[in-house]
Amino acid sequence: MRRRPRPLTVPRVLHLAAGLAVGYLLVPLVGLVGNVPWRELPRLLGDPLVLDAMRLSAITSIGATVLAAVLGLPLAVVLARSSFPGRRLVRGLVLLPLVLPPVVGGAALLFALGRGGILGAPLYRATGLVLPFSTAGAVLAATFVSLPFLVVTVEAALAGLDPRRELAAATLGAGSWTILRRVTLPAVAPSVASGLLLTWARALGEFGATITFAGNLPGRTRTLPLAVFVALEHDRPKAVALGLLLVVVALGVLVALRGRWWRTS
Repeated sequence: MRRRPRPLTVPRVLHLAAGLAVGYLLVPLVGLVGNVPWRELPRLLGDPLVLDAMRLSAITSIGATVLAAVLGLPLAVVLARSSFPGRRLVRGLVLLPLVLPPVVGGAALLFALGRGGILGAPLYRATGLVLPFSTAGAVLAATFVSLPFLVVTVEAALAGLDPRRELAAATLGAGSWTILRRVTLPAVAPSVASGLLLTWARALGEFGATITFAGNLPGRTRTLPLAVFVALEHDRPKAVALGLLLVVVALGVLVALRGRWWRTS
């Protein structure tokens, strides 16, 4: 019987460094929780402006997730299953919003889809539609920054998928669309669900691209992160309450994704 290799002994100094890293991440959260006005929490979260921001956050995050699914799933399949000139460049474009400052992404959207933008100008002349400073613009901004999370997740799952079942289906006469629909996508369905959940969470927390492209208009584009920004200036207890709400949602997403992003013993 083959013995399992003994785990590597980690030097104590690394444990100390790891503890400092955990403390660095934990202290701000402790500071936030320590300032939560627990007795006033129901009143603060029940404020009409807060409820309106919640409604807009739900609309924009769900809309961005749906749009990311429509655009991102085909892109992930193409990147994972097709070989074509410029594939590395396309993958780089997919990853760009992950490292690009969100405010720059918002400015790029404004130059492209604004009333005088490359696509926005002909769209306005043809339909009269103005995307900036609208709820639709907030959805587009959230999609821009959250789309890579879905594409990267699904592409990685497809790349690690055992191709033998797909090959077996092909030898039995199944076409490419049937294989994709009946074999490939069901096999990576958990990763698709994880990618969609992570995309939704990123869209829910979007700030920079939204305020740059869609503005900060109450009832139209002021989502929860923007409401936190405004409340910090004149109503700090409300800002803390909203911040706590976003932290709870983010932690819930991470708990739901546990085991799909790292292995646990």
